Amino acid sequence: MKSAFRACRAPVAIPVKPALPHHGVPPRAPPQCCGQRVQAEGRLLESAIVSFTPAETGCFRFHPNSRMTSTSLSLRSPASFPFPSVTGACGHVRWAQPLPPKLFRSSLPPAATPAISRRLLVPAAAGIWDLLSGGAGGTAAATLAVRRGMQLFKQGDVAGSVAEFDRAIELDPRQKAYLWQRGLSLYYLDRFEDAAEQFRLDVAENPNDTEESIWCFLCEAQLYGVEEARKRFLEVGLDRRPVMREAYALFKDGGDPEKLASNFSSSSDGELFYASLYAGLYYESQRNADLAKSHIVAACKSPYGSRTGDYMAFLASVHCQCRNWTLEG
Repeated sequence: MKSAFRACRAPVAIPVKPALPHHGVPPRAPPQCCGQRVQAEGRLLESAIVSFTPAETGCFRFHPNSRMTSTSLSLRSPASFPFPSVTGACGHVRWAQPLPPKLFRSSLPPAATPAISRRLLVPAAAGIWDLLSGGAGGTAAATLAVRRGMQLFKQGDVAGSVAEFDRAIELDPRQKAYLWQRGLSLYYLDRFEDAAEQFRLDVAENPNDTEESIWCFLCEAQLYGVEEARKRFLEVGLDRRPVMREAYALFKDGGDPEKLASNFSSSSDGELFYASLYAGLYYESQRNADLAKSHIVAACKSPYGSRTGDYMAFLASVHCQCRNWTLEG
């Protein structure tokens, strides 16, 4: 009976010790001390950092097609922007080594790569570092000040918006090179020299920012005249947006703004708006107030200008308000 029972019993599976990796070293145990945990988290965040390579322009606002931002997102090794990590229980700071480039290779084809502004990278990375180092309070307060400034500008309080943008810089000086909104507000306060400086700082950080290059020209045309401003024109990379490529060529080389407006008269609402806006701004640089008014009022009354949340649509309205132009008629 005993032998029959043994014969019928199912074979017993004997646990087998897992094989070690090919190099013969068992996997390392998770870090235990606080410093090691922070280092591990830092490396994880480092692997998540993306490099925003500006393909054409990097002005981040709300565009017809996701603000039609033309800065493409590419994943590569952050060798040019190493992420700070912490080693040891005492929290000594060192710069982490970048991960191998192959780990950052994007699986998306170039045409399908999502568009995002490069100017978001450094403030975002600074915010992560502030979070790890315990200094996030100033960055958060500065971000709130920027949002308040943008809201005040949309409401037509240009001076109040500049006060908030300046407060943001006091709280976090790193913000200054990215505050294109401040440059726009300064333009409408006739502080053209300060505005031009702001736009030049912005283009220095993002040398593919078409609109900031144009706005710098607009400021310097008021200061030095069109010909001198054109000599000082900030050349930037190729913009993805056809309407902004034509606008850039118009301001850089001169031409007929009516052609810019007519070329996009049958285009999408967003392109029509931007063509009208920049045609009007070109006329303003030429001190032709009547034609400037005609095109900028048309931009405001366009479907895109009257219904969208684009910051530049609010700018067109503020422009008319500052010039005492009405939208009637």
